[in-house]
Amino acid sequence: MKRKKIIILSILIVLIGFIIAIIGTKAYIEAKLERLADQSISNVDLSNAKDGIYIGSYKAFPVAAEVEVTINNHRIKEIGLKKHNNGQGSAAEIIPGKVVEAQTLEVDIVAGATYSSKVILKAIEDALNQASR
Repeated sequence: MKRKKIIILSILIVLIGFIIAIIGTKAYIEAKLERLADQSISNVDLSNAKDGIYIGSYKAFPVAAEVEVTINNHRIKEIGLKKHNNGQGSAAEIIPGKVVEAQTLEVDIVAGATYSSKVILKAIEDALNQASR
């Protein structure tokens, strides 16, 4: 009987620890995403951009993106989305096309894919900053 109580108590302790770990992880992810929501996207002056292909990336766990931006004659010619860990934010994968069309990072965020939209824009911003150095 005593052994049975010890086993049950041990299982309960493991379950409580597991629940606490899940809650902590969820809080960590939510805090990271809240910081992402508050981040601004800085438009980059393309008049300083040098011709070439630039890789940009940005991560805000659990969302991450890597892009390849082609610059020619101070214009964004193409943006390839190389990687996008998005959870449910795949709708944001239209952002690169919007940026190419508008020639600016000042494009609308995709509703329902806010975090992925911001991560992709920050990755593009990273690549454009490299082109403007």
